[in-house]
Amino acid sequence: MLGWAVTFFIVAIIAGLLGFGGIAGASAGIAQILFYLFIVLLAISVVMHFVRRV
Repeated sequence: MLGWAVTFFIVAIIAGLLGFGGIAGASAGIAQILFYLFIVLLAISVVMHFVRRV
């Protein structure tokens, strides 16, 4: 999932450099959502790891 966030981030940067503002904004938004989703899933995974060890 982090790979998808990086992919959309790169698409946003390239689109921004080429002047496609709408595409760059949409790609940056998707990358941001995927990044935060990745962080939430990571936090859940860490908590579940510690819960299962006890």
